[in-house]
Amino acid sequence: MLFTVISAILTPSNLLIILGGTILGIVFGAVPGLSATTGIALMLPVSFSMSSTTGILFLGSIYIGGISGGLISAILIGVPGTPASVATCFDGYPMAKGGRSSRALGIGILSSFIGTFISVLISMIFCPMLAHYAVKMGPWEFFSLCFCAIILVVTMSKGNMFNGLIAGLLGIIVSCIGIAPIDGAKRFTFGVVNLYSGVNQIGLILGVFAVATLIKNFAKGDTKTPDIDTKGISGFGISLREYCSHWLLIIKSFFIGLWIGFLPGLGAGLANLVAYAQAKASSKTPDKFGTGWDEGIIASETSNNAAIGGAVIPMVALGIPGDTATAMLIGGLMIHGIDAGPLLMTNHPELVYCFFGVMLFAAVLVLILQFFGMRTFPYILRTPVCYLYAAILAICVVGAYADSRTMFNCGLMLVMGVVAMLMAVGNLPTSPFILGYILGPMLESNLRKGLTYSKNGFATFLTRPVSLILLLIAVGSLAWPFIRDRRDAKRKASGKESEVDKMSNVFDVEED
Repeated sequence: MLFTVISAILTPSNLLIILGGTILGIVFGAVPGLSATTGIALMLPVSFSMSSTTGILFLGSIYIGGISGGLISAILIGVPGTPASVATCFDGYPMAKGGRSSRALGIGILSSFIGTFISVLISMIFCPMLAHYAVKMGPWEFFSLCFCAIILVVTMSKGNMFNGLIAGLLGIIVSCIGIAPIDGAKRFTFGVVNLYSGVNQIGLILGVFAVATLIKNFAKGDTKTPDIDTKGISGFGISLREYCSHWLLIIKSFFIGLWIGFLPGLGAGLANLVAYAQAKASSKTPDKFGTGWDEGIIASETSNNAAIGGAVIPMVALGIPGDTATAMLIGGLMIHGIDAGPLLMTNHPELVYCFFGVMLFAAVLVLILQFFGMRTFPYILRTPVCYLYAAILAICVVGAYADSRTMFNCGLMLVMGVVAMLMAVGNLPTSPFILGYILGPMLESNLRKGLTYSKNGFATFLTRPVSLILLLIAVGSLAWPFIRDRRDAKRKASGKESEVDKMSNVFDVEED
């Protein structure tokens, strides 16, 4: 297996594709307003002509590059390239403004590499174990697992929890369009032949993420390229010995990111803020945070990249996306006719380990590219958005058309872009929507199978231990925001609000 993975990655053509995907990911991560999710969504059509192995190598390298690339703009211009690097701005930008750009970038690059590489190694160990037990699960457990995943995303959504619930239900409704999976009934097609197979995944993904992102960013009217001082960029800025002196913070931030990444739908956008809050709360010098302090960058970048390995575990072992980017990766597998889930490691072990291998290899590539490319970062950020957005929109149209060879898909993409804009106006988050769309068919299929196989109706979902535990977690997650608000109100009234409580709104961050 190891020889198969190495030979697949080091094949000259695949090697070039991985290198190109990593660079693309860094660019998408570095440009404010774009993200790893946007990059994967945009490149999904490009993977059509590739084999399944090459396609997952390409998309996996974009994923790694996109999460790591967000630190570039966060440090150099104080604007996070992705939600995963929000907390990096707090200390990275002040450090860069103080003439220590190399030190800020060096700390961020090292932390990013450590978080990614070690978390992927851990996911390689736990995925086979989890998949082994998941194979023994029936439709009752899988329904409860999908339901629990959607509820977790809903309760952690930005803003009102009920808005997240509405968005999740909308995603499930959209997934029901087409022919029913069991009895073959036509649903919500309105006689449109193109909808018999359901809402096209590529059209929906490009519309919700790429087109809507372009519209929102262009509507802001800020088309000026940022001014960046490149005088302080030279060398790595910090010695390995000095960096390792923060080993306790690195370990703590790593496990925070790994755990939050494992919880379905949360991801790196939440992990970096929680780790930053914990680092500040436990620091002996909390007043130095926000002034250009090493520990702030270490906590943010270690945790957000550690979330990668955490998010991959439920994606590979259970078919449940850990965050929005892994939902896109599941879409990439489905495009190539591969179903993510417990049987993935049994039916396609070489593909799974190639995916792990490319993430490890891409982490090393990112480390090398970012180290030697420090002085080229400003040129990425100075790209005129009028050219950048025009090129992205053209790729969207070509990609949507290439999937079905019909203009209907292009129209669907634009419609979904408008839907995403209306959702933004109504403060409806996109993460529950896309998760509901991805998990909707699995949710429905397992519900109907569970009811068919059982003589006791829905009671069987409550009598099977694993299913019951997952449903209780879902109910507890729905009740938790109300309990938390009541607890915080009491603490504020008593004047005993802690530093972590003050930053508790990080749980409202949405991973885009």
